[in-house]
Amino acid sequence: MNMETEIKKLLPHRFPFLFLDEIITANEKEIIGRKVFDKSNDKMLIGSFPEFNFIPGMILVESMAQCGGAGVNKAGLASGFFALVSMENVKFLKGVTYDEEIKYIIKNIRVSNRLIKQSGVAYNAKNEPIAEATWMCARIESE
Repeated sequence: MNMETEIKKLLPHRFPFLFLDEIITANEKEIIGRKVFDKSNDKMLIGSFPEFNFIPGMILVESMAQCGGAGVNKAGLASGFFALVSMENVKFLKGVTYDEEIKYIIKNIRVSNRLIKQSGVAYNAKNEPIAEATWMCARIESE
Protein backbone atom coordinates (compact mmCIF):
# COMPACT_ATOMS: atom_id res chain seq x y z
CA MET A 1 0.00 0.00 0.00
CA ASN A 2 1.44 3.40 -0.91
CA MET A 3 1.64 6.21 1.65
CA GLU A 4 -1.21 8.27 0.15
CA THR A 5 -3.55 5.27 0.19
CA GLU A 6 -2.65 4.56 3.82
CA ILE A 7 -3.29 8.18 4.88
CA LYS A 8 -6.67 8.17 3.07
CA LYS A 9 -7.65 5.07 5.08
CA LEU A 10 -6.69 6.82 8.32
CA LEU A 11 -8.30 10.24 7.70
CA PRO A 12 -11.55 11.49 6.17
CA HIS A 13 -9.78 14.51 4.60
CA ARG A 14 -9.25 14.67 0.86
CA PHE A 15 -7.50 16.96 -1.61
CA PRO A 16 -7.05 19.91 -1.28
CA PHE A 17 -7.44 19.63 2.52
CA LEU A 18 -5.29 16.57 3.17
CA PHE A 19 -2.11 17.89 4.78
CA LEU A 20 -0.19 14.74 5.71
CA ASP A 21 2.08 12.48 3.66
CA GLU A 22 3.07 9.70 6.06
CA ILE A 23 2.81 8.32 9.58
CA ILE A 24 6.28 7.09 10.49
CA THR A 25 5.43 5.68 13.94
CA ALA A 26 2.32 5.60 16.11
CA ASN A 27 1.83 4.23 19.61
CA GLU A 28 -0.06 5.11 22.80
CA LYS A 29 2.42 7.84 23.77
CA GLU A 30 3.74 9.39 20.55
CA ILE A 31 3.04 9.81 16.85
CA ILE A 32 5.62 10.88 14.28
CA GLY A 33 4.63 11.94 10.77
CA ARG A 34 5.82 14.04 7.87
CA LYS A 35 4.61 16.36 5.13
CA VAL A 36 6.21 18.16 2.19
CA PHE A 37 4.03 20.94 0.77
CA ASP A 38 4.51 21.14 -2.99
CA LYS A 39 3.60 24.24 -5.03
CA SER A 40 2.30 22.13 -7.91
CA ASN A 41 0.01 20.03 -5.67
CA ASP A 42 -0.88 22.58 -2.98
CA LYS A 43 -1.78 25.48 -5.29
CA MET A 44 -4.51 26.79 -2.98
CA LEU A 45 -1.84 27.84 -0.47
CA ILE A 46 0.46 29.85 -2.74
CA GLY A 47 -1.52 33.08 -2.31
CA SER A 48 -0.39 33.32 1.32
CA PHE A 49 2.95 35.16 1.55
CA PRO A 50 3.69 34.56 -2.17
CA GLU A 51 6.90 36.59 -2.13
CA PHE A 52 8.27 34.42 0.72
CA ASN A 53 6.78 31.00 -0.21
CA PHE A 54 5.74 30.46 3.43
CA ILE A 55 3.27 27.77 4.39
CA PRO A 56 0.48 29.49 6.41
CA GLY A 57 0.81 28.85 10.13
CA MET A 58 -2.75 27.63 10.63
CA ILE A 59 -2.21 25.06 7.88
CA LEU A 60 0.75 23.76 9.91
CA VAL A 61 -1.51 23.42 12.97
CA GLU A 62 -4.17 21.61 10.92
CA SER A 63 -1.46 19.35 9.52
CA MET A 64 -0.26 18.52 13.05
CA ALA A 65 -3.82 17.71 14.12
CA GLN A 66 -4.26 15.48 11.05
CA CYS A 67 -1.02 13.70 11.97
CA GLY A 68 -2.33 13.15 15.49
CA GLY A 69 -5.67 11.82 14.26
CA ALA A 70 -4.12 9.51 11.68
CA GLY A 71 -1.70 8.20 14.29
CA VAL A 72 -4.48 7.46 16.78
CA ASN A 73 -6.29 5.51 14.06
CA LYS A 74 -3.14 3.68 12.93
CA ALA A 75 -2.34 2.63 16.50
CA GLY A 76 -5.98 1.57 17.09
CA LEU A 77 -6.32 3.81 20.15
CA ALA A 78 -9.84 5.13 19.40
CA SER A 79 -12.53 4.67 16.80
CA GLY A 80 -15.13 6.93 15.25
CA PHE A 81 -15.17 10.32 13.57
CA PHE A 82 -13.37 13.06 15.53
CA ALA A 83 -13.32 16.79 14.83
CA LEU A 84 -11.02 19.53 16.10
CA VAL A 85 -12.86 21.48 18.83
CA SER A 86 -10.19 23.59 20.54
CA MET A 87 -6.61 24.79 20.25
CA GLU A 88 -4.40 26.34 22.89
CA ASN A 89 -0.80 27.40 23.34
CA VAL A 90 -0.39 27.86 19.59
CA LYS A 91 3.00 29.34 18.71
CA PHE A 92 4.57 30.01 15.33
CA LEU A 93 8.34 30.00 15.76
CA LYS A 94 9.82 30.04 12.24
CA GLY A 95 8.62 30.10 8.67
CA VAL A 96 8.80 27.03 6.48
CA THR A 97 8.65 27.05 2.69
CA TYR A 98 7.44 24.74 -0.04
CA ASP A 99 9.44 21.61 -0.84
CA GLU A 100 10.87 21.43 2.70
CA GLU A 101 10.13 18.30 4.69
CA ILE A 102 8.22 19.01 7.88
CA LYS A 103 8.37 16.46 10.68
CA TYR A 104 5.64 16.31 13.31
CA ILE A 105 6.10 14.86 16.79
CA ILE A 106 2.75 14.49 18.51
CA LYS A 107 2.26 13.54 22.17
CA ASN A 108 -0.97 11.86 23.25
CA ILE A 109 -2.12 13.56 26.45
CA ARG A 110 -5.52 11.86 26.67
CA VAL A 111 -7.14 9.39 24.28
CA SER A 112 -10.59 7.89 24.72
CA ASN A 113 -13.50 7.04 22.45
CA ARG A 114 -15.01 10.47 23.23
CA LEU A 115 -12.07 12.90 23.47
CA ILE A 116 -8.53 13.14 22.21
CA LYS A 117 -6.12 15.71 23.63
CA GLN A 118 -2.71 16.04 22.01
CA SER A 119 0.22 18.41 21.76
CA GLY A 120 2.64 18.65 18.91
CA VAL A 121 5.71 20.31 17.51
CA ALA A 122 6.48 20.76 13.81
CA TYR A 123 10.16 20.74 12.82
CA ASN A 124 11.93 21.89 9.66
CA ALA A 125 14.65 19.92 7.85
CA LYS A 126 17.29 21.40 10.21
CA ASN A 127 15.32 19.92 13.15
CA GLU A 128 14.37 23.42 14.35
CA PRO A 129 10.88 23.84 15.82
CA ILE A 130 8.64 25.90 13.51
CA ALA A 131 5.25 25.60 15.24
CA GLU A 132 3.75 24.08 18.36
CA ALA A 133 0.25 23.69 19.74
CA THR A 134 -2.07 21.73 22.01
CA TRP A 135 -5.52 20.76 20.75
CA MET A 136 -8.57 18.70 21.56
CA CYS A 137 -10.79 16.67 19.28
CA ALA A 138 -14.24 15.34 20.17
CA ARG A 139 -16.05 12.39 18.71
CA ILE A 140 -18.85 13.51 16.40
CA GLU A 141 -21.86 11.21 16.36
CA SER A 142 -23.71 10.84 13.09
CA GLU A 143 -27.49 10.89 13.21
